[in-house]
Amino acid sequence: MADNSSTAFRILAFFAHPDDETVFLGGTLAFLAGRGAEIHYLCATRGEGGEMGDPPICPREELGKVREGELRCAVKALGGKSIQFLDFQDPLVGPDNELYPFSDNVDQVAGEISQHISRIKPQIILTHGPGGEYGHPAHIQAYQALMSALSGLGHPAVSVYAPAWLSRETGKFTPEPGIQVDISPWKGQKLEAIQCYRSQHGLFTRNSSARAGRPVAIPEIVKTREALCRILSNADQDEPDQLSDLLQEIAVHAGEDLA
Repeated sequence: MADNSSTAFRILAFFAHPDDETVFLGGTLAFLAGRGAEIHYLCATRGEGGEMGDPPICPREELGKVREGELRCAVKALGGKSIQFLDFQDPLVGPDNELYPFSDNVDQVAGEISQHISRIKPQIILTHGPGGEYGHPAHIQAYQALMSALSGLGHPAVSVYAPAWLSRETGKFTPEPGIQVDISPWKGQKLEAIQCYRSQHGLFTRNSSARAGRPVAIPEIVKTREALCRILSNADQDEPDQLSDLLQEIAVHAGEDLA
């Protein structure tokens, strides 16, 4: 059995854009912080290429600063320890909503991530999965760069987990998650964090509103279930590690029906 003592339990949450951490794993992160985990946030970009609000809350040239502030607000709500940025520029969304990676040099990204891993010395890393959740190129690049960084560091003793994406159309997670968790007690914290992202509220609710045929409010999109896949383990691959042990406390088991 892995030692799940929360003392000196360090987590690196590395994501491509402000809001990724909250949308995918906000409840899980709040739970872990409440259990004493020291969670350090690392964001590849400031989301400069994203939406500015509906209606816009700032001009394009100020969006990076605005979204940095939104991330700081969200991390405070989730109980995080620190926030750092890699300072890559988030590209503008292209024609027909085409999305892009944030760098043309994965080795450079990996080198910068390596410095933060060496500084923080996490036992657990939470990041994007190899499929980028819903195929986002920046998410895929973040995953690739992280795995390259770990390889360059000689594969330190760290477990890597990624969120599974909950499809609003099917109500199922993709890919098939290793563990689903009930975040009901931390739903309020996740909602508080999502409320921080004023520039993205239109994006968050647009598709749900279209499907519902009416305006959908932000609280309606916050569900009580999240899911994770273990990509890399610091224990034997079939054995529990610090995170899997801890998440068993809030795991959802077959047959349980959550909103």
